[in-house]
Parts: sequence; C-alpha cells; structure tokens
Amino acid sequence: MLTPKALFSCMLTIEVLFFLFKFLLRSLSNVHSSVQKRLWFTHDLQPKLHKYSSLSIKADYLLNETLVFHMEEALLKSSSLFPYFMLVAFEAGGLLRAILLFVAYPLCCFFSKEMRTKIMVFICFFGIKRDRFRVGRSVLPKFFLEDVGYEGFEIIMRHKRKVGVSDLPIVMVEGFLKDYLGVDFVMGREMKVAYGYFVGFMEERKNSNSFLNEITGEEKINSLVGYHSLGTTFSQHFFSHCKEIYLVTRAEKRKWHILPRDKYPRRLIFHDGRLAFRPTFSATFLMFLWFPFGLFLCIIRATAALFLPYGIALPILAFTGIKGTMSMYHTPSDKKSRGTLFVCNHRTLLDPIYVSMALMKPVTAVTYSLSRISEMLSPIRTVRLMRDRKNDLRRMNEMLCQGDVVVCAEGTTCREPYLLRFSPLFAELTDDIVPVALDMQVSMFYGTTASGLKCLDPLFFLMNPFPTCMIKFLERLPASYTCGSGGKSRYEVANYVQCEIGKALGYECTSLTRKDKYMILAGNEGVI
Repeated sequence: MLTPKALFSCMLTIEVLFFLFKFLLRSLSNVHSSVQKRLWFTHDLQPKLHKYSSLSIKADYLLNETLVFHMEEALLKSSSLFPYFMLVAFEAGGLLRAILLFVAYPLCCFFSKEMRTKIMVFICFFGIKRDRFRVGRSVLPKFFLEDVGYEGFEIIMRHKRKVGVSDLPIVMVEGFLKDYLGVDFVMGREMKVAYGYFVGFMEERKNSNSFLNEITGEEKINSLVGYHSLGTTFSQHFFSHCKEIYLVTRAEKRKWHILPRDKYPRRLIFHDGRLAFRPTFSATFLMFLWFPFGLFLCIIRATAALFLPYGIALPILAFTGIKGTMSMYHTPSDKKSRGTLFVCNHRTLLDPIYVSMALMKPVTAVTYSLSRISEMLSPIRTVRLMRDRKNDLRRMNEMLCQGDVVVCAEGTTCREPYLLRFSPLFAELTDDIVPVALDMQVSMFYGTTASGLKCLDPLFFLMNPFPTCMIKFLERLPASYTCGSGGKSRYEVANYVQCEIGKALGYECTSLTRKDKYMILAGNEGVI
C-alpha cells in the first residue's frame, strides 16, 4: 500500500510528464491558436466589434448591461505579468524561489504567452501551502491598483454588474477584483492541490456555458457586453456570448493615466509584503545586485546603533545613507519625580529607538508583540505588556517613576497615510504627555510585516539604500485635555492625541484597530 508521501510523488510525476507532453505539442505547432480562431468566427453568436472610444458614448445605453472585461488586457496599463509573479515568488516562496523565477524568465519569453504563464505559475506555486497563501489579498491588490488605467477603470465602474476574466490563477486576482472593484464574478484558473499544497499546475478552464448559466441566471445571453484589447487572441470563449465587444488598442492604453489614489473604490490602508517597489525585471535585477551590499550596510548600521554613543552613532548612520529630520516644539517638564510619557504613532519597529536618539538619552519602550530576538538586540530598554489593563497600568507607572517612556499608541504599524485608533491606556497614567509624530519612508524594503518573521523587520528596514525618518515633538498636552486636571475621559484624550498627530503628518484618522489589520492580512489577531 502506498504511503501518502509516495502517492504524492507519483501524482507529481504524472503531472510533470503531462506538462512536458503538452509543452512539446505546443512547441511543434501552432494548431491550438488557429483552432481558437475558427471556433471564434464559427460561433452561433457572433458579437459586434466596436472601438473602445464608442463605449463611452454609449455608456448610458449600456449602463444596465452586465460587463465582461479582461483584467490584464482592458484594465491594467502594463502588458507584463512578471512583476506579479515575482511578488508571489518572493513573498510566498522566499528569496531562492524569486532568484529561480528571475533566471528562468528570459527563457520563458521564447514561448507563447500561455506557455510562459504556465511555467511561471509552476515556479511560483509549486510546494506552497494553500491555507497559508494570502498574497492575493494582502500584497497584490496594492500593485494592481498602481497599474490600473484611469480611463479603463471609469468604463468598468459605470456598470452595476461586472464579470472579471483573467489568465492568472484565481487566487492571485479574486481578492483585488472583488474587494476593490466590486466585481460580482471572477473567471480565472483554479490551482491544482494535493494534500493541502499547490502542485504548480492550473486546472483546465471552466466550460463557458456552465459558467454563463451561473452568472446570468434568468437573464438572456444577449445582455452581456464585452470589453477586451485589440490585437490579442480571445482565448476565453466566454467572450463569444457577448452581443457586443469593445476593444482598446495598445496605443490607447499607453495614453491612459494611472488611477489616482483618491479615486480608489476602497481605501488602501492595509497591505503586506517586503517589497516596496514594483518588481519589474530590471528593478528586480537591481535588487539582487543590492542585496549583498545591503546586508553589509545593515550590519554597519546596527552595530553603530547598538554599541556606540548617540553622539558618534548618529553621524555614522547619516554617512551610511539614513536621513532624518527633527522638530522640537515641547518644553521640558519641571517635574523631576516622574518621567515624561511620549505617545507616538507606529511606523516601524525602530520608532522608540529613533525617539531615543532624537532626545539624545535612553528611554523605555513598552510593547505588546515583540519577538524575543528583537528584545535581546534592542539598544534601549523594552517592557512587554500582557494585555491585562490593571497589571499593564502598574508596570507602566513603575517605568515612568524610573524615567521617560515611549508608547506607540496605535498598537501596530501602518504603512499608508492613515492613523489607526489609539489605545486609551496611556491617558490614565499621567498628565505629562508629549505627542510625537513619526514618518518613515523606504524605497526598496518595508521594515514591517503582518504574516512574516517580525525578527527580520529591522534587518529589512536597515537594508534600504536611503531610509528616511521624520520626527516631530508636538506641544505638551494642555491641562484641559488630560484625565487628571482636565477631567476628560481616557477616550477623549486618546482621540485628541490621534487628531493632533494626524494634523502634524497630514494623515487621515480612522477607527480601525490592530485586530482589524491582522485579521485582514494574516487571518489572526497578531499575538506573538
């Protein structure tokens, strides 16, 4: 009797042989493409083809029709799928898988688009656990939105009912199309799974008639309107059921504008992943060239911050490319018995360290979820809270009696220009509160993660060529806005501090919490 491991190996061998067989057939002839064209033109329902520009003119007439659009060909400006597969390879598979995809891609370019996609899918997905794959919802939507053409987006969003068609695996596009564009149905390629792991192959396309019955219900077939790109093969026979198809040319797409952030159908607040740039082939090549030097630079920066006095460490950090600006608006407190409570927003794990360097004196940072490695390597004192209000208040009071304390009131990091809801616990500790506005800018790697290893966050941040830090120490909290002498509730104080920091940074305040972020990005509550 075969063991599960042996059975999996047999299935994988059969899949690989089948893949190679199909590869040889497609390489020897182009029969498949010609068959597709014959099927298209001999279909009973031959659609009328129109120019893309006429769709805007007929917008009111077609408003109640169901729009069927091809995501890559009719919505995205870029024609290359490499950046999206590189994101999957790097974020879900790791550095070695990303290198393998980078090396294989030039060879893939010699094959047809269909075969090239299948090879990249195999490299990126083989051996990835299905239950842990969240790149499609946590990473890719940000990069899809940054590649959306504004003109194509306007046409799609005019229709109340939308069907998105894609050549990519459905696990890559479904989150973006449904969550950010409000698409009702997504037609993509399902991934084959064995024992909970992707085997790297896509299922055959669904039968267009069965899928059509699912999305139309009692509607007639001629109620569908297609939106595609001119000069590409209509590989999805589903488009042949459209009564009219509107085509956009490559030249027209090149003139499109990028969708402005304020036009996003849904605010982009949370996203995950390490890469802060769009990983085109050339940009990825530069990243791999930088990686060894970035590691060396990270060691120098970390050593300077850990072992050298601030007066010496700061010039070294500036010399290695770390840029920083500071604004000081608060006046020192006359109270000597207790320290000052510095309340800041949270951008990276290094925020309290930057506050300490700006003050040129040691402070204590209170945290909830900090890895043990980060605690051991921290150049400042860290105190772990237990999410028990009574005990946490007692511990923070003890720390204030010993000196200044820094608390990141958001409870978790946020990359975008938004502030999450501030925890009100700090408002009960003292009236001596100084809000601190922080902003961190990176160009290559994000120094935060929701689903990855948090102990690597400082490493990735310090590997950036020119990370930038901006710190603003705001005015000390007025007595009228404190819980003690001001008589305000702890929630009113927390909201006031959040608003003041938001104004200083130009960020939008939200009521979203740490739990909201981790449930969206990682599927858990973010407890280490």
